Amino acid sequence: MTVVVVGDALIDELRDDTGVREFVGGAALNVAVGLSRLGVPATLIAMLGDDEPASRVRRYLADFGVDLLATPSLIGTARAVSTRSGGGEPVYEFNEASQRRRIRFGEEERQAMADADLVVVSCFAFDDPEQAAELAEAVATTGASVAVDPNPRAGMMRDTAEFVRGFEQLAAGAVLVKVGEEDAALLYDARLDVLRARLIDRGAKAVLATEGAAGATIEAGEVVVTRPISSLPGRIVDTMGAGDAAFAATVRALVDGVPTDAAGWEAVLQTAMDVAGATCRFEGALLRTPSALDGMDIDRIGT
Repeated sequence: MTVVVVGDALIDELRDDTGVREFVGGAALNVAVGLSRLGVPATLIAMLGDDEPASRVRRYLADFGVDLLATPSLIGTARAVSTRSGGGEPVYEFNEASQRRRIRFGEEERQAMADADLVVVSCFAFDDPEQAAELAEAVATTGASVAVDPNPRAGMMRDTAEFVRGFEQLAAGAVLVKVGEEDAALLYDARLDVLRARLIDRGAKAVLATEGAAGATIEAGEVVVTRPISSLPGRIVDTMGAGDAAFAATVRALVDGVPTDAAGWEAVLQTAMDVAGATCRFEGALLRTPSALDGMDIDRIGT
């Protein structure tokens, strides 16, 4: 089975007391690469500039076997700068390309979506009505199943109400919607459990609600299952990409078939928590599985 992922691809620039480091990233890119690492052929539809950072993104995707359908950007490749200090939450700044991201859905993109078993959307510009309408129309035309993670960023979003409208239009009827505590606060000024119920009421078949240190919950119809964060060897080095890893692992499970009972969903959620926990043991957002920790010097992870 094949999956097409639609969304962002960028350079993550991390700044902290030890210096500056750059990683190829973007929520959609992380999910596409994560799926490929979990054995699912993936194609990424994203915007890229004609510059050196774009060359790095292309090489990175090629290294992990992810096909790319790129919309050209006249203002360069997107970049997110996160400043981390004092153990607090990182502060993000986004360049102009991130704030004005635009994906075109031409014949090649639509054909890829039509040929896919599942279309996954993450960190898309839902607050751009024209772009959101193009995506919704392309998905409706192909008839593909859809999984959505809104992944809103305050520094990238221009119209919260429009973002919510575009997001909910695509989420209605989706086989999976992922949301987190920050999403609920930023988009709805509400608790996560309230947002989870809202999405189910609007037709989402299943909702993955991630709650950071409190773990995660999946609600699917009458089924509600909750798992804590997984206890794995080593310390948590970097939480960036944990949500993308959990989302990719859940999508991977759905490729094999949607669970029909609580036990099936519990198994899916446990795997997602294990993958997210392993990803947090390394710097950067590249998806890792618990097997990556086998036989390693745990004290040296992330150094």
